[in-house]
Amino acid sequence: MPPASSSPATTPASQAGQAKPAVGPRYKWIALSNTTLGVLMATINTSIMLIALPNIFRGIGINPLQSGNTTILLWMIMGFMVVTAVLVVSFGRLGDMFGRVRMYNMGFAIFALFSILLSVSWMQGTAAGWYLIAMRIFQGIGGAMLMANSSAILTDAFPAHQRGLALGLNQVAGIAGSFIGLVLGGILGPIDWRLVFLVSVPFGVLGTIWSYLKLRELGVRKPARLDWPGNLTFGAGLIAVLVGITYGIQPYGGHVMGWTSPLVLTLLAGGVAILVAFCVIETRVAEPMFRLSLFRIRPFTAGNLASLLSGLGRGGLMFILIIWLQGIYLPMHGYDFESTPLWAGIAMLPLTIGFLAAGPVSGYLSDRFGARPFATGGMAVAALSFLLLQILPVNFTYWQFAGILLLNGIGMGLFASPNRAGIMNSLPPERRGVGAGMSATFQNSAMVLSIGIFFSLIILGLASSLPGHLYAGLTAQGVPAAAAKGVSHLPPTAVMFAALLGYNPIKMLLGPVLAHLPASHAAYLTGHSFFPSLISAPFHAGLDVAFDFAIAACLVAAVASLLRGKHYVHDVDAAPAKTNTHSPERVVATVTSHD
Repeated sequence: MPPASSSPATTPASQAGQAKPAVGPRYKWIALSNTTLGVLMATINTSIMLIALPNIFRGIGINPLQSGNTTILLWMIMGFMVVTAVLVVSFGRLGDMFGRVRMYNMGFAIFALFSILLSVSWMQGTAAGWYLIAMRIFQGIGGAMLMANSSAILTDAFPAHQRGLALGLNQVAGIAGSFIGLVLGGILGPIDWRLVFLVSVPFGVLGTIWSYLKLRELGVRKPARLDWPGNLTFGAGLIAVLVGITYGIQPYGGHVMGWTSPLVLTLLAGGVAILVAFCVIETRVAEPMFRLSLFRIRPFTAGNLASLLSGLGRGGLMFILIIWLQGIYLPMHGYDFESTPLWAGIAMLPLTIGFLAAGPVSGYLSDRFGARPFATGGMAVAALSFLLLQILPVNFTYWQFAGILLLNGIGMGLFASPNRAGIMNSLPPERRGVGAGMSATFQNSAMVLSIGIFFSLIILGLASSLPGHLYAGLTAQGVPAAAAKGVSHLPPTAVMFAALLGYNPIKMLLGPVLAHLPASHAAYLTGHSFFPSLISAPFHAGLDVAFDFAIAACLVAAVASLLRGKHYVHDVDAAPAKTNTHSPERVVATVTSHD
């Protein structure tokens, strides 16, 4: 396919007859740098709290493992991700209607404002916890505006033969941000927990001013009525499902998880029913928010299916690897539990390096050869890396672990950039905002779903053998049978969260009982080797099941990528169809046969 002769920015008029502002040849690089800053800032904030949570909870005076406080812990982790998953489609649709740059600028300003409000909390205890959750949700609204419109702004600014590189850099920065956040949280949290939120403020203010001064509306705006029934049913249904998953991984009654809770079952069943109603509504309204007709475009459908499956395989991996490092590997190698969050973030840097190395290269090459070979190959490499992680012993040699993480990062980087470019290239210009929002919804929802799936699989693996191991190990060190029985019957979730937060799990679980034991026994129980040795066998059983799931998800994603068809760019390949019809829906239907 010959490259486009000029950037969309230089085209004198849009499809809809709207004149585009004149911009110079440097504009596309301004758009790339600004949108990459926005996406990087948003994705760093999805994970920065994960490592800094112990410092945040100490700062506001909460023990997150006490009964009732695990809900605050989970919403601290999940609230931002839930709200971005729910709102990106709506904000993408609004960008198509009122201007993508306008929505993006507003997102930058909102994100910066609530980053400031997060860092100035004056409260303590549970009130402070819920305040931070509320501010994180509002911060997530700004993040959703950034994520929903950045890809569409880049697609408008770059010609077809350079979009793979531009979207690749943007996508890789976004995914790498979730791992950079781990290291930043580990560095800033111990200094002052407020810095975890304050670090975004200068970038948010700079990005807001920069975007208002420099970004221009180049996209095709399509004024329309807002689809209120669609927005409300989509939001209500997706929130219900994601909240149900969030509560499903908490203990319920005498059960290790809450999947049998009436509340969880009602949320999941009700959410699915509302989403079914949403799909029916979208086929009947004149201007739907969720363009189901876009799924007639094979590259769009295959790319989003692959993105969803890739997210399911990758999303929960970060949490599981952190628990593996903090709960087992690092303590076994002499690290204090309190220092494990920072070192876990550092230990995972090879994953980020793999992303950064492979993403831009694969994005650039996909402009010439299409998304299919790189996206398919990337998912195959990722599946291989999960298989290698599965064979790795729990107490591994670090260079082997680092090499596998590097391989996983390369595989995900090979996939992410071409896949996003393939999705955006397949969209007609007037649907890029909503299409990007739909794509971001699949990706963000996959993160929450993946956390629920991985946590559930690991907890099920722990629940089958951890109580017996824990009871035998504690009584052998002189812990009274009643106290040992009480601790061993605690839900494995408590053990998981203790390891995730960098707490000394046995010290947290036994508490005052330790004072009544001989000093040597208490020191051994709370030392570097007892808990990691105790949990390693049950944890490995859960890991096997979780990695089996990740391998299957990546292989199915590889098949979906293989079926996307050859290189397809809507601006070029659909041009003949546009001259024969005035209906965007018919244009979409005509391009599905391209292979």
